[in-house]
Amino acid sequence: MTTQYGSRYGQEYGLRSGDGVYDGAPDRRRHLLPAGLRAPFEARSLREFGYVLLSLPVALALFTYTVTMLSLGLGLLVTFLGVPVLAATLAGCRLFGVLERSRARGLLGLEVAEPEPLRTRKPGVLAWTGALLKSGSSWRALLYALLQFPWAVFSFSVVVPFWTMGWALLTYPLWFWAFPLWVGQDGIQFYGDGHHAIHLDNPFEITATALAGLLITLATPWIVRALTTVDRVLVHGLLGPSRLSARVVELESDRGVVVDTAAADLRRIERDLHDGAQARLVNLAMGLGLAKEKLAEDPQAAARMVDEAHGEVKIALQELRDLARGIHPAVLTDRGLDAALSSVASRCTVPVRVEVDLAERPAPAIEGIAYFTVSELLQNISKHSKARSASVEVWRMDDRLLIQVVDDGVGGADPSKGSGLAGLAERLDAVDGVLVVDSPAGGPTRVTAELPWRR
Repeated sequence: MTTQYGSRYGQEYGLRSGDGVYDGAPDRRRHLLPAGLRAPFEARSLREFGYVLLSLPVALALFTYTVTMLSLGLGLLVTFLGVPVLAATLAGCRLFGVLERSRARGLLGLEVAEPEPLRTRKPGVLAWTGALLKSGSSWRALLYALLQFPWAVFSFSVVVPFWTMGWALLTYPLWFWAFPLWVGQDGIQFYGDGHHAIHLDNPFEITATALAGLLITLATPWIVRALTTVDRVLVHGLLGPSRLSARVVELESDRGVVVDTAAADLRRIERDLHDGAQARLVNLAMGLGLAKEKLAEDPQAAARMVDEAHGEVKIALQELRDLARGIHPAVLTDRGLDAALSSVASRCTVPVRVEVDLAERPAPAIEGIAYFTVSELLQNISKHSKARSASVEVWRMDDRLLIQVVDDGVGGADPSKGSGLAGLAERLDAVDGVLVVDSPAGGPTRVTAELPWRR
């Protein structure tokens, strides 16, 4: 099982899987016919053909509305009336955009998110008008209306003749008898002038016509597929969210993850201090107070109490060191990832081979995330993997820091089940990182983390 988590700059657009619609992954199902022969009969081809047929009337209505309203609005700009007319034009294009996204989703299997909503600081018609005119997604919808119409005309003009001609010629042996009976000629006229004409009427010519129709019929779905690829690009690029807005949404989500993670870390530190070192120091202060009172009347008892307090001080110091190491280990700051990861690997319950190939150190924040990523993964190996050995490799590729942790345990790690791997993936995602988990049942488990270098 391989699972990938991480950030994606902008929005990828894909195709719905199932029912013959391509989803970006190879179709591993067995078919009796090769793809070239079954394409004319697949549901995907029929849907794409239906999309092209519907595009012409929809694009005609959208283009007519847009050009009419845009011309009216621009003509009225000399007066105040032109501004609300332009706003109404953009509003109509946005509504058509909803229809087009739904049509692309249903017939092309194209999932496109809604564009960014209008942002108005105050309620009212004027604020709504200003938001429409300043919205980039509104103007992209208008541009789609202007570009879609000529492309829809071209697609319709190519696809319909190919589709009808292919099936007509392919089925010609079934209906060629209608020509002498109803038309008064021997068959389809292949060539003719005022003196001579060639009709496709003998068995060889009828068979050749059907074969030509078969070739056209087999080629038509791929022509339709190529043409609808342009439609996909138009819908995704002009009717979906812009790359900038998608990036803003992603950063807002990452900021929330960072804030939640920081708050959780603060609560953990407060709990560790309160339940650990703080409680021991309170007991230590009480013990030293009692020892001070007994010092005059029972020196031996006071000495025993001081000795016990000395032991409590050592334990409290060790807990504070462990807590400081959990916040940011000193060895990481002083000596870098190689020494820090070797230190954390030495505390793992299984033998760990560490290999760090870095000519220079990354940004301190990235270095800290890399350290805690490996620490979390090695803790998982100690607790859950039942492994006999593990390895940690760290290297740089271009402007990315790559980490790979491998163990020979039982496998079956699944971040989707709410394990610590899911939280680790969120932390990496907050800095544009990626976490890939490959953990088939029976092992081995291979976890790869990718972080920006940011030096």
